[in-house]
Amino acid sequence: MSDNRRPHTHDPALETAGGPIALPAGRMGYLPSDRQRSMLAVAGAAIGFVIAWYLIHHGWYRLDRQWDTREYARYARNIVVRGLMPYRAFSVEYPPLALPVFLIPRLISGSSFSGYMEVFELMMAACGVIAAGLAAYVLAAQRVATRQLVCGVALLAFSPLLLGAVVLSRYDLFPTMLTVAAITALYFDWSRTGFVLLALGTAAKAFPVVVVPIAAVYVWRRHGRRAALICLAAFALVVLACFLPFLVIAPHGVWWAIHGQENRPLQLESVGAALFLAAHQLFGVHLTYYFTHQSDNLDGHATLTFASVMSVCQILALLAVWVLYALGPATRERLLTSAAAAVCAFIVFDRVLSPQYLIWLAPLVAMINGRRGLAAAALLACAMVMTQVYYPLQFAPLKSFVALQSWTVVGRDLMLVMLFATLAWPHPGVTIRRPRRVAFATARS
Repeated sequence: MSDNRRPHTHDPALETAGGPIALPAGRMGYLPSDRQRSMLAVAGAAIGFVIAWYLIHHGWYRLDRQWDTREYARYARNIVVRGLMPYRAFSVEYPPLALPVFLIPRLISGSSFSGYMEVFELMMAACGVIAAGLAAYVLAAQRVATRQLVCGVALLAFSPLLLGAVVLSRYDLFPTMLTVAAITALYFDWSRTGFVLLALGTAAKAFPVVVVPIAAVYVWRRHGRRAALICLAAFALVVLACFLPFLVIAPHGVWWAIHGQENRPLQLESVGAALFLAAHQLFGVHLTYYFTHQSDNLDGHATLTFASVMSVCQILALLAVWVLYALGPATRERLLTSAAAAVCAFIVFDRVLSPQYLIWLAPLVAMINGRRGLAAAALLACAMVMTQVYYPLQFAPLKSFVALQSWTVVGRDLMLVMLFATLAWPHPGVTIRRPRRVAFATARS
């Protein structure tokens, strides 16, 4: 898809140290050595990801039995074999664009669940390779130092090993790929393409929508109001096209899928639940849990009330990220950092913080330049490794509130809060714009 862009005599990529080299007539390009460096980074991230994907099928990773793919296969069977309409004949807690991801393995493999798993894993591996390659390309396009490039590529390549076999049985790599592709398109000024990809990602899993306000401000500042409004219209039309057929035939089912997520209790691994886990270990606060919405959650009036507090914190954190970006310059560097901060805010302050949510962050964090990027990569890697301490093999002790697993969740969530602070902190040297004051003249009699 082509975009109508304003001609530039100056490439905005040079706003930050390490942007692509400006060519005459505003075209973007690279020296031969930069191209080779970019290709090496992409190849390293992609090949490393494939190797890591192979390794998580061996050793203790094979003991993971938390297969969400059984639920996906059940959805596919209801549609293909029983001819049932999703959202109307049976409930689905995922957005409409997730359904093709669930259906394709069934159509290829037939009724065999092992065949379903193989096809599904190949699809997710392809999504992971594409996301890792695009993120490595954007990082290399900033002409970062070699140490920064190696660290970013390493995070992309080793992310399956850092997080564990949970990546094999979750479809989160699909919306992650769409989100990374959207940000890559925006970075290289393919604005409409970026918004279409954001819309597809939102129709697959809701989290990419938090990047839309940042992307809109970015396009508005660089290409004008008309370009931003066209991009927002494209986003709305694509999302509507994905949801409309199901809204027509099963409005109540679609509403349940959306509204049900907003009323969930505190999931056992969430930041809000971590506060109660710490209180239990330190002061003996009584806790109970129950299973609902396909997750383990804390029970009780206090925890249910605090879940609402977390939703307020989530909204405030997102507003802070959006406003800070709108008040600062619309540079490519701030686009990457603010997009990662928005997704991190959505994760950290949500009522649910499942391990697979960290899949979303790896390529977004890897694209960030400078000391902030190095610190964010280190914090995310630690959070991923700490997740493996209790999930999935030691999740039963966590449900019994055993000290080791409980404190591990508290520590992991503290790392993620620090990650959000690292990403959301204003860039040094960036001047925050003050809103313009409008003077009203009063006529004297």
